[in-house]
Amino acid sequence: MNIKIIGSNCSNGIKLKKMLLKAIKEVDEKIDFELKDDQESLKKYNIKNKPGLVINGKLTAEGKVLSDREIIKYIKSYTTT
Repeated sequence: MNIKIIGSNCSNGIKLKKMLLKAIKEVDEKIDFELKDDQESLKKYNIKNKPGLVINGKLTAEGKVLSDREIIKYIKSYTTT
C-alpha cells in the first residue's frame, strides 16, 4: 500500500503526517508513505486545499486533518478491495 501526503509542509500537513504515523503503527499492513510538496503533485491529483491524502493513487481526503482512526478506516477499506 502506498500513501502520499500532498502539501506536507503546511501546518495541517505536518499534523496529518503525525496522525498517519500513529495510524501506521496500529495497522498491521506494509505501508510505504511519501511526503510531497510540489505543484506537479497538486495538479496531478487536482488538490485545491492542502493537505491531500492519496491512498494507492486515489485522492481520499483534501483540506483537512484526519484523525488516526479515520485514516485507519480508509486503510482498511483499501485493503479489503
